[in-house]
Amino acid sequence: MRVLAAMSGGVDSAVAAARAVAEGHDVVGVHLALSAKPGTLRTGSRGCCTVEDAHDARRAADILGIPFYVWDFAERFTEEVVETFVGEYAAGRTPNPCVTCNEKIKFEALLEKAMALGFDAVCTGHYARLSVVDGVPELRRSADEDKDQSYVLASLTPEQLRHAMFPLGGSRKPDVRVEAAERGLAVAKKPDSHDICFIPDGDTKKFLESRLGERPGDLVDAETGAVLGKHTGVHGFTIGQRKGLGIDAPAADGKPRYVLSLEPVSGTVKVGSSRDLGVGRIEADRPIWPSERPLDGPTECVVQVRAHGGTAPAVAEVLDDDVSIRLREPLRGVAPGQVVVLYRPDTAGDLVLGSAKIASTA
Repeated sequence: MRVLAAMSGGVDSAVAAARAVAEGHDVVGVHLALSAKPGTLRTGSRGCCTVEDAHDARRAADILGIPFYVWDFAERFTEEVVETFVGEYAAGRTPNPCVTCNEKIKFEALLEKAMALGFDAVCTGHYARLSVVDGVPELRRSADEDKDQSYVLASLTPEQLRHAMFPLGGSRKPDVRVEAAERGLAVAKKPDSHDICFIPDGDTKKFLESRLGERPGDLVDAETGAVLGKHTGVHGFTIGQRKGLGIDAPAADGKPRYVLSLEPVSGTVKVGSSRDLGVGRIEADRPIWPSERPLDGPTECVVQVRAHGGTAPAVAEVLDDDVSIRLREPLRGVAPGQVVVLYRPDTAGDLVLGSAKIASTA
């Protein structure tokens, strides 16, 4: 097969490309330039998609003996990922930019270009297992539970998954680093990237205020309706947040307050006790079924609402093309805008049934 290996400059994508080469595929490496000003992105141990990463990817491709290119996707990344991120926060929702990047950039824009150029598949260093049974893709958790990335891939369509390769799905990260060293790849000990690549200093609130300006509103006690303080915009908060609320006094019970809801139109941020954070129902829209099998009636499953953690057993069903989920156990910190991923609750519990965007909770 002709395989386009997306090489981020990290150890995972380098080893994934190496394995594709070892399997006998005709491999070409490509690094995605996602910023018009890559020097402003994170560098070093917190890096992702920087000039430094592009050089590391090129050196890895040279060692593997494969052609290497840098493709400029900066404009599309800004439109699809950065602007979506800003717009979602302005609307009082909490997006996951990595999910959007995988969906819109790596497996839409990149795959479209790859297919147009005659490639059969796109290979990445994601930790997830993928198989195709009778032409139907099955996306599963990786063997390394700590590195599993099936959550951020669950928004991919069946057609996109048919042209995807995840060579690291059956491996554990320490073994991948050992393999990289054995192959002579200089990125073997390179630290993993963290946080959001397009926010250089990691200050999400400051970044959003630079785009949205100040939108003053009230911090309100959800139980009494009392105004506890002022804020500069709902985009500075997320559901479940405890720190940085700007409220001097604790709640009546002496315990910290948490963000319970965001109302962008009125600018109201409601806060309250941790006991009020538990969610028993989730309503989600825009479902995607990776294996082309929508739920048939109420279905037992395990749901996950964050890339790491936030899981609970549940019953889900499709109602008018949306997904209604009743949790067997309450979950905390569930926010509109997040993606909810449904897994099959068998012994392994690793098969992705589907995903959807959280619209509301109760």
